[in-house]
Amino acid sequence: MLFGLMQDVPLMIASLIDYAARYHGQREIVSRSVEGPIHRYTYAEAEARSKQLANALIRLGVKPGERVGSLAWNTWRHFELFYGVSGHGAVLHTVNPRLFAEQIVYIINHAEDRFVFLDLSFVPLVEGIADRLGGVEGYVILTDTSHMPQTSLKNAMCYETLIERERADYVWPRFDERAASSLCYTSGTTGNPKGVLYSHRSTLLHAMAACQNSAMALSAHDCIMPIAPMYHGNAWSLPYLAPMTGCKLVLPGPKMDGASIEELINAERVTFSVAVPTVFTMLLDHLDKTRRAVPSMERVAIGGSAVPDSMIKQFREKYDVTVVQIWGMTETSPLGTMATATPEVDALSETARRAVLAKQGRVQFGLELKIIGQDGTSVPRDGVTFGDMWVRSVWAAAGYFKGDGGSRLDSDGFFPTGDVATLDEHGYMRITDRTKDVIKSGGEWISSIDLENAAVSHEDVKQAAVIGVRHPKWEERPLLVVVRKEGRTPTKAAILDHLRARVAKWWLPDDVVFVDEIPLTATGKIQKSRLREMFGDYRLPES
Repeated sequence: MLFGLMQDVPLMIASLIDYAARYHGQREIVSRSVEGPIHRYTYAEAEARSKQLANALIRLGVKPGERVGSLAWNTWRHFELFYGVSGHGAVLHTVNPRLFAEQIVYIINHAEDRFVFLDLSFVPLVEGIADRLGGVEGYVILTDTSHMPQTSLKNAMCYETLIERERADYVWPRFDERAASSLCYTSGTTGNPKGVLYSHRSTLLHAMAACQNSAMALSAHDCIMPIAPMYHGNAWSLPYLAPMTGCKLVLPGPKMDGASIEELINAERVTFSVAVPTVFTMLLDHLDKTRRAVPSMERVAIGGSAVPDSMIKQFREKYDVTVVQIWGMTETSPLGTMATATPEVDALSETARRAVLAKQGRVQFGLELKIIGQDGTSVPRDGVTFGDMWVRSVWAAAGYFKGDGGSRLDSDGFFPTGDVATLDEHGYMRITDRTKDVIKSGGEWISSIDLENAAVSHEDVKQAAVIGVRHPKWEERPLLVVVRKEGRTPTKAAILDHLRARVAKWWLPDDVVFVDEIPLTATGKIQKSRLREMFGDYRLPES
């Protein structure tokens, strides 16, 4: 074999902030602070402070490979951790503060975090569990001296005090690009949350793919706002994509309500944002009530769960915003597919084109997927036949931290996603369900996601969820759980009539139940496990 004569430079996360400081140094990072005011500074200032943080970690004795935890919102200080911690060679462990306290205790101890950096919002939470975090040596509160609280946390330090004494002449080290860079636990598996351990190499290759025109299509002309939390799949890579492309970066901090999001979009002229559907539901409700608009916004990427057709239509027709669906998971860094158009799809009729782009998207270069049917063979690419989806990529997990869950890859090196999906002739994938949520009725599968989307398209329905309920003859039948829109009073009969024109007759739910709210997971997805508990003894009406 003849090897090429090319330079071998390791892919380092710190090179992103170094590039941004050098070539987009005056581009702004705007953040809503936990303390209240809007904070502004530049990429050049962000790099300097990240280097100060790296020097502070050395003084604290944090060594490469050791874990540093964070419980924080999307702010400029959290952004600095992404570079100061990983750039130093340590591993940033972003903890989801919306998990149950017992889960937070478990993952901090499992990760063996030496220090935990936390926002003011989470000081009471951590004070309540600190006696069970025996391995944590100290806590750094992400604030300044004027807002530093009195706290019972041991070795509590003020972030601004910690870094202000440090020099900004730190030289980012180079090491093996396969070294771990960040750690994110997923609760989307059975048992305890499991850790996905990213590397510098996987993170940069993922970011390079994510900013392509076939994906998020970002450039220095964009102003982007990751509403998806930094503790949720690294805010879908936007903290890395922004400095890579020179985008203006807007961080929403702790205020995720529709009014606060709209305020930042219009004040900073945001062009692109990412979030789960529940967040954009709040934004759209606010815009509808106030009759405001978001004229600067061009595109939104929505993932985490299927996007209702009604949401896509409302963004397009009322606000001239293009919705791009995205599918991914913590285990895929998280980009897997994005519903961007190809020339072949653009050549279709408008109805057919929209039907294709309403799917979870087409496979991006660098990731492969296969869909395996119940007989163990690949299903045809007809957009109808569905099966279990598996993925293989340089940015997909090979397994979980510390070997939890055992060996995950099949003989060809593919990872099980836990999703049931179809793939069409154009290469677009559509999620029909989670493997654990699909409804098996009389030997056939019913897609809870398709039923939910059809229900939400009713003008009086705010939110809908479908679960399988035991049936003496058919094994399971669908139960539709509905949250009404404010001031609306849809009936069971009206909703079922609406569904009859949109789904197969044997898919129709056997009952409709109205509730005030549907339980959500810590990442804003419908919590089907909780719904199954709530309706565990539910008996369907006799037909």
